[in-house]
Amino acid sequence: MASSTDTAATEQPLAPPGAGDDRAERRRRRARRKNEHREQRAAARTASRPDRGRRRPAGEEGADDAALGPLPPVMGWGQREGGASVNIPHVPEFQATTAQACGLFPFVTSSKPPSVGTPIGRDLLSGEVVCLDPLAWLRSGLVTNPGCFVLGQPGTGKSTLVKRLITGAVAFGTRAIVLGDTKPDYTNLIRYLGGQVVEIGRGMDRINPLDSGPLGSSLELLGPEERAQLRWEVRSRRISLLMALCTLVREDRISNAEEVVLGAAVDLLDERLGDGVQPTVPDVLRVIEEGPDGLRALARAGSADRYDERVDDLVFTLRLLCTGSLAGVFDGPTTNPVDLNAPGISVDISRVGAAGDKLLTAAMLCTWSYGFGTVDAMGLLAEQGVMAPRSYIGVMDELWRALRGAPGLVEYADSLTRLNRSKGMASVMVTHSLSDLEALANEEDRAKARGFVDRSAITILAGLPPRELSRVNQITPLTEPEQGLVSSWSSPDSWQPGTLHPGRGRYLIKTGAERLGIPVQMTLTGDEFDLYDTDQAVNRA
Repeated sequence: MASSTDTAATEQPLAPPGAGDDRAERRRRRARRKNEHREQRAAARTASRPDRGRRRPAGEEGADDAALGPLPPVMGWGQREGGASVNIPHVPEFQATTAQACGLFPFVTSSKPPSVGTPIGRDLLSGEVVCLDPLAWLRSGLVTNPGCFVLGQPGTGKSTLVKRLITGAVAFGTRAIVLGDTKPDYTNLIRYLGGQVVEIGRGMDRINPLDSGPLGSSLELLGPEERAQLRWEVRSRRISLLMALCTLVREDRISNAEEVVLGAAVDLLDERLGDGVQPTVPDVLRVIEEGPDGLRALARAGSADRYDERVDDLVFTLRLLCTGSLAGVFDGPTTNPVDLNAPGISVDISRVGAAGDKLLTAAMLCTWSYGFGTVDAMGLLAEQGVMAPRSYIGVMDELWRALRGAPGLVEYADSLTRLNRSKGMASVMVTHSLSDLEALANEEDRAKARGFVDRSAITILAGLPPRELSRVNQITPLTEPEQGLVSSWSSPDSWQPGTLHPGRGRYLIKTGAERLGIPVQMTLTGDEFDLYDTDQAVNRA
């Protein structure tokens, strides 16, 4: 008989086959799901914290992870529209003015500055590179004419900016013409660029006011109709410049009768000398003193005494050009003709500046006439297919010195510079202050002088005091921040020696009343430190 213990053990139910294997499988499945869930959470945590797992910079190893923000759950936040999203939808875009949008998005900046032309410097607000070239801006439609007016106190870098424009223009194939270098500021640069320098002065190079230059030498290359038209143009230029010089010497306008006599004398000389020979001021004086019959008839003088009365003042005026303070400069043939193939031309008139403003003004007027005559001749030859078209940039520095010489000289300068766009020539006028233009003799001249600024599509302002900016604002409207910025460049804020002037190399470029100005900071490089330095005489002393 079996024992009770054996009976109990025998009566217990047996486990179904394979039960132990099922429990082990369930444990493995639960562990696998936990591992997958843990990996998903780790992946979500890494996606929400991109810098997790990366090496922190030195000094940040102990940064608080909580500063990176809370981690989202695997399936997103438990709220409406808080679930996970595979794609980021496009947000709506809106366009508004800066006055409206700056309250919503205060990081609004101005549009990118133009990148057409010569690199000038960097925008003081955005740091972008700013480029400037009057002709390139005209071709790109940024401005309506290639006139440029530079205004600023002495020592703020006006000449430096113009030299950068000249260097870039020559590099792009534009011919540079410095129409009267009075200091001189541009002589070294033009020589460095391989150009021609003409030095006007007593005992040096001479310039004949009646020399037609390349304009007259191109007559033989034209047809009969074009040649006749060009002859009238040469005659008009000669008489206009001769009248301007007489006005300068006399310090008053010449009369209508004297203008008629001058024109008749020039015509008579053309008949006597023929083509290829340029008349001079002494030749005109000699013809008027002779008083031939045709000249007397035009002067409406029946007798020799009556004729002498009519031309007496004109004879003394012309004689002053030959024997007075201007003697030795304008009383002979041109000794150094312009080289048309030179990349740049500078007419250095600094030597005549010591003789007074009158001689300097006369030199500037002759230089302007000769330079613009050269441009007209090149344009005419290009129209006839004789030579390839060329573009020019003309610099008229120290503008005020030429305009204040005598009443009526503004009109002559205005007639020379008005049609630069049709000539393919950019003009750069430089002066210190608009008050220089306001100091002219009469209101008519002052109004025409203001027209130089108004007609220039590009106005560049260096450091200027507030009173000067109020004058500029009447011609070229400026906003209050623009005026404050330019006036802050006008003078240093301390008396500490050795500090850099706040306006040195800083400019505000304005192109129109509605367009905001571009504040630029120029930085010199390489040889520019020597070529653009206008304080060499002071530094040497």
